[in-house]
Amino acid sequence: MQESVGVRAVLERNFGYAWAAGIAMAVATVVFAAVAELPIRDPDNFVPGYIRFPAIVFGAIALDVLPRLVWRLTHGSRGAVETLRGIMRERWTKAHWLFALSGIGAWYLTYAAFRNLKSFVPFVNGHNWDAEFRKIDQVLWFGHDPAVLMHDLFGTGIASHVFSGVYFIWIALVPVSIAIALVWTRSRTASSWYVTAVAFDWLLGAAVYLMLPSVGPVYTTAQRGQFDALDHTYNTDLANSMWDDRVAVVGDVFGSGTLQTIAAFPSLHTGIMVTICVFAQYVGLARWIRVVSWVFLGLTIVATLYLGWHYFVDVLGGVALGSVTVWLAALATGNHDGLRPRLKRAEVTDEVTSTPVA
Repeated sequence: MQESVGVRAVLERNFGYAWAAGIAMAVATVVFAAVAELPIRDPDNFVPGYIRFPAIVFGAIALDVLPRLVWRLTHGSRGAVETLRGIMRERWTKAHWLFALSGIGAWYLTYAAFRNLKSFVPFVNGHNWDAEFRKIDQVLWFGHDPAVLMHDLFGTGIASHVFSGVYFIWIALVPVSIAIALVWTRSRTASSWYVTAVAFDWLLGAAVYLMLPSVGPVYTTAQRGQFDALDHTYNTDLANSMWDDRVAVVGDVFGSGTLQTIAAFPSLHTGIMVTICVFAQYVGLARWIRVVSWVFLGLTIVATLYLGWHYFVDVLGGVALGSVTVWLAALATGNHDGLRPRLKRAEVTDEVTSTPVA
């Protein structure tokens, strides 16, 4: 099938707008760093992102290729090396290598810039909106505190571990979902749509963080004591570590050697899960995937409130952000019918080869 080679078509199918978001964020990072005299850092001290994210992608490639290799070798194929080469020729054409590498590059640029912009928040905008957000929560919950209600409902023992687990699963979910989009999905339009939507999540999330800074209930003097009764979990250690980093960065931004990563409004845990759920609906993923996604979104919302990471208004902001970014990314990547998001299935081509496991 003859494909358009226009500039717009190239941008739509090859993460052009995700790259644009990343470049805009990188420029903003450099400008804020220069004006406010702040350092720009690698966002991952333990395992650098430029190692971790490609490792996830190459791990996903191995999971894509190795089961096919085993299946063919056990069903009559001879010669592991030649069989492997055949699978790689089928599954990993030059076009798909370029596509996947471009996607991971755009993803990492937006992610790294986002982490630095988030760290700049206390230095760029000194106002704190926690008191206002807490008042909004009390209005929305008829004078009650959502975290206290959830502690009363679920208890503060086993539930602490369950919701801590949900929180940590989310941390792994985002890079894994990007790897799935770049490795297993053989539709350029679908992959570009999803990766671009997540890039837009980072972009808009960072912008709102800078405009409306807050730290969340677990870090405020007025509410911190509400979470003392929760069992000690990995979440407890993470919250303490993040606060230590914030204190160190605010006290000595250059000498701290790290980034501060506390910003509550909007909840990007909620936002990106909404992006995943809405995207799954639009592209028609398997019913079980859609159901699991929506259930995990619900668990994520409860976990962020229960553990004190976010106010309820943060959740509402995340829902709005995650929905808008799917729509904006649909327009940016050509996946729309007028103003309505719609996957352009007709543009799935054999340029990115799709083959059965066999």
